[in-house]
Amino acid sequence: MSRILLVEDEELNRTLVKAVLARADIEAVRQAEILDAGTLATARQQLASEPVDLVLLDMNLPDGNGLTLARELAAGDVAPAGGHPAVVAVTASVLPQDRAAAIEAGCDGFLDKPYAAADLVAVVAQHLPG
Repeated sequence: MSRILLVEDEELNRTLVKAVLARADIEAVRQAEILDAGTLATARQQLASEPVDLVLLDMNLPDGNGLTLARELAAGDVAPAGGHPAVVAVTASVLPQDRAAAIEAGCDGFLDKPYAAADLVAVVAQHLPG
């Protein structure tokens, strides 16, 4: 079973993402275990202790910009348990330079907010192993 770390400070958004993924028509997405973190600090702790396959990473968090964590993962400054997960930036910042900054920081994908449920499921499916 795959594991997803959802890094999102808004509890309502975390609940929505979990509900969408639990109802996905793709079995691997539907069966994935979802861990969550509301801050970068919590995300770092979870990455160090729990192997995850995918990080859905909000950019605007109470303790910093999500790209900081993406850079730390790419540079090896955060040593995730179980290996390096795929990272997808999830943000309302949709300007081309924001997308480029996310990719430059080490993100493997980008999902614009607001997004359709089908887009979320497709991005998750694309970045889960197997």
